[in-house]
Amino acid sequence: MTEPTLRDPRSMSGDGYRHLQGGLVTFGRGLADLADHDERIVVGSADLTVSTLLTEFTARHPNRSFQFGISERNMVSAAAGLASTGLRPYVSTFAAFASLMCLEQIRTDLAYPNMPVRIVATHAGLALGFLSTSHHATEDLAALRGIANLTVLSPSDGATAVALAEATVDWPTPIYFRLGRGRDEGTYAAVPAGYGPGAPFVARTGSDLLIVATGIMVKRSLEAADALRGHGIAAEVVDVHTIKPFPAAALADIAASHVAVLTVEEHNVEGGLGSLVAEALFRAGVSIPLYTHGLHDEFAIIGPPNHQYRYYGLDPEGIDIVARRLLEYRAGKQRRSPDMLWFEADRNRVLQESGGKHGI
Repeated sequence: MTEPTLRDPRSMSGDGYRHLQGGLVTFGRGLADLADHDERIVVGSADLTVSTLLTEFTARHPNRSFQFGISERNMVSAAAGLASTGLRPYVSTFAAFASLMCLEQIRTDLAYPNMPVRIVATHAGLALGFLSTSHHATEDLAALRGIANLTVLSPSDGATAVALAEATVDWPTPIYFRLGRGRDEGTYAAVPAGYGPGAPFVARTGSDLLIVATGIMVKRSLEAADALRGHGIAAEVVDVHTIKPFPAAALADIAASHVAVLTVEEHNVEGGLGSLVAEALFRAGVSIPLYTHGLHDEFAIIGPPNHQYRYYGLDPEGIDIVARRLLEYRAGKQRRSPDMLWFEADRNRVLQESGGKHGI
């Protein structure tokens, strides 16, 4: 099955279209704007030009857009060839395909020869929750962090994705951009000054709990911090947009002044953001309770993404609850990280509230 017929996005209903796929439209438009001033930039799609919102780039730069069909591995290998001629290829598909299906090509064709190709991996995490396990991308960070020469960036929304893209046009290594589904609200009123690859961005200061989040979980963590303030808890929220090379020393320095750390990720906690933070704290000798909040070594249920976020406690309410439980745990003077703070009873409550069904 092929994707819908390509239409020039300028012919679509403007406000409604931007509302439907705001973040990805922002990134697609930003990439087209970059290409206006840099003839090296080309894009490739594996039959998902519309779904990954590269339509505006294709409309404005048709001679620099390549359609590879349902052939993701070939697209990545061809991008390596394009990069070898001096071009800057941005190739896009769903994150589950970009990372796991194309892992060998990313390692051997891009990272080993250090080709400056940009993998634009959209609909990461649970964004395609209703399309089943084959389309869930909850292992991509764990799989990719072990590949030498590869940079992994996880912006929190479309605007920050554009900022990272602008800052890395001449980045010498291949880059994996981990993007969401584009339906989420923007994280910041404006992109913070200095937002770029490297040190984590402190999105909110607080002296009690440190919440470390990445991708679309940053916005939800900020909303959870608002709720925590109502309970007298000052939570600091850190936006970790650079997964690799991981800013371990900077993060450990921030964590050292807090009583506990909560990591929040739309990913398996095995090998993801939580594992990276644990390693950073250990190496720096920072000994405080840490809880990694995400999927706990399991495949996700199938259903609408917003339902899945609630089920796994990855919405603002769930993050708020887990954060307070972590601080209660810390108040008991326990030093070992708790095994589970989002309980089966919490999941069952969500199921009951949704009619007792995993799916739609």
